[in-house]
Amino acid sequence: MKKYNFILKGLDCANCAREIQEKLEKNPDLHNINVSFAKQKITYETDTVTIEEVKKAIKEQEPEAELLEIEDNQKDSKLTNEILRLIIGILIAIIGVYAKLPLKIGNIFVIVGYIVLLYRTAKNAIKMLINSKKINENFLITISCIGAYLVGERIEGLMVITLYEIGKILEEKSVGKSRRAIKELMNIKPEYANLKVNNEIKQVNPQEVNINDIIIVKQGEKIPLDGVITKGNASLNTSSLTGESKLLQVEEGKNVLSGSIVEDGIIEVKVISKYEQSTVNRILDLVENATDKKAKTETFVDKASAIYTPIVLILAAMVAVFMPILANVPYNGVNGSIYRALIFLVISCPCSIAISVPLSYFSGIGKSSKEGILIKGSDYIDAIKDIKHIVFDKTGTLTKGEFEIQKIEAFENYTEQEVLKFAVIGEKYSDHPIAKAILKGQNIENLEVQDFKEIAGKGISYKYDDKEVLVGNASLVEMKDDESSSTKIYVKINDKLIGTIILGDTIKEYTIETIKKLKNMKIETSMFTGDNRNIAQKIGEQIGINNIKAEMLPQDKYNELEQIIYKNKNGKIAYVGDGINDSPVLARADIGISMGGIGSDAAIEASDMVIMTDNISKILDAIKISKKTCMIIKQNLVFSIGVKLIILLLSIIGIGGMWQAVFADVGVTIITIFNTLRILK
Repeated sequence: MKKYNFILKGLDCANCAREIQEKLEKNPDLHNINVSFAKQKITYETDTVTIEEVKKAIKEQEPEAELLEIEDNQKDSKLTNEILRLIIGILIAIIGVYAKLPLKIGNIFVIVGYIVLLYRTAKNAIKMLINSKKINENFLITISCIGAYLVGERIEGLMVITLYEIGKILEEKSVGKSRRAIKELMNIKPEYANLKVNNEIKQVNPQEVNINDIIIVKQGEKIPLDGVITKGNASLNTSSLTGESKLLQVEEGKNVLSGSIVEDGIIEVKVISKYEQSTVNRILDLVENATDKKAKTETFVDKASAIYTPIVLILAAMVAVFMPILANVPYNGVNGSIYRALIFLVISCPCSIAISVPLSYFSGIGKSSKEGILIKGSDYIDAIKDIKHIVFDKTGTLTKGEFEIQKIEAFENYTEQEVLKFAVIGEKYSDHPIAKAILKGQNIENLEVQDFKEIAGKGISYKYDDKEVLVGNASLVEMKDDESSSTKIYVKINDKLIGTIILGDTIKEYTIETIKKLKNMKIETSMFTGDNRNIAQKIGEQIGINNIKAEMLPQDKYNELEQIIYKNKNGKIAYVGDGINDSPVLARADIGISMGGIGSDAAIEASDMVIMTDNISKILDAIKISKKTCMIIKQNLVFSIGVKLIILLLSIIGIGGMWQAVFADVGVTIITIFNTLRILK
């Protein structure tokens, strides 16, 4: 089944996007439809429905909406035309109202001014009513303006439509600004790749490059695909991926991620994954699809807007009919019940809420991405602020997951350097992680050994300079294991123990500080690990975690997390991990957080939030962004509803007029949009 992606121009509210999606979903031949107001995009799958049929259905539902190809970068002149129409309409209306013309001619000018100014709003209202049998804010504004003219308040009616049109133009510009700001945050997509073919360089689309191809990346260019450097060295700007401003120094043999920018140097890179599986494409895909998972607040707004307009019309009719009976208010006149009902219609337009809520969530996701945090949906933006307990995996999450030499002990008149030398001589022939840890940073002499053997689960043996050498664990050298909290490697020559090398997993930078800050925020912390109890206990003491579960299998982690979730009813439980064995627990947690840099694909897929830097301090940033986003959403809701209620009460008692009503609609919308932009700062 073919997938289609289009730009959807002309969406001015989230409710419009929802209604278009509902319209298209009625066609059984269209599948996986997603209409996004925040991204101005529509995606769907079909084998039988033509693009023209989709365009027709969209136009029936939303006359102003326009389906465009993704590549269509033509300048949109629609806004300019609307500004021109607005100016012409205002000039004609001013002539009709203020010029010294005969009454009938002046009235004709006023009517023509009404027609020019109301054209777009009335056309959309009528098309919506005929095609979809629905009424929206365009219908409310049209009724209000015509009603004001009919009750003798023609200047008030002109003011309503003029302010409404100015507000809609400003609103379109404001929404466009916020969309551009979000787009700039994720401007990491590479346009081309320099493919090396037979010592020639060809500039190609990154999607055309295959695994094991060689690409050249020059100074100032983005790395288009993930790979390994085969030649050269460079300073990389990885801030778009990780949020880290410090340049990363890379050289031959180092892995590099797509989306990084070469600030200095030139490198040849051997491609290790197709573009579809590359880091940059996965990030863009996660961000693009993040707003498809809606938060409860956003879902409520969508559902409420479907029944909102009919209720408003009924209430307005009740104001018009019953105010003369209950409050002795006349039907006609500047303070008549009909005029107050018309004000009620204008005030009740839900634009500010319908636009600001989804835009806030999308801004929060965009800001998180810029900080190197990928959040997979607005529902998780909502949930992160409510985290009460975080369970951490140990290796690769709290610690580096790499052995390092912590101490060397020497016996039998040997020096520490000699003990290390005999370990290095043998371990250079081994691929074991412990061997790599011992060899790290050492100058390996080109010394020949005889009878090298790797003894599974114990260590190695070899002959050098007529000496029998054993390098391994306690079992290999027939020593009693002291069950310490570190990994101890013994070095034995001709049945004499000459020393030990103590290895330990190093705690990651910022780990201790992050755990402390989480505790200050009243967030409980735990650690799950498959390591032995002594090592786990020592690491836990160092970083400040008291609740430790060790020697756990994947199913043990899952069952223990189940118990924590069962006991905690008042907050969200998060799990942070990086390995394949963490996938079930990440999926079970309320919020699964994976470490993206070294994390396995399975862990990233199972999680709800990905930390690209492998730095757990980013959890603090995510909580901060979540709280700020939700705070701004609350501010927008309280402000929008509060202003509407105040002006509504003023209008009912005869103090508020049409211009205050228009401010309660478009003015409040613009203010909430600019408030939403604070999330991106």
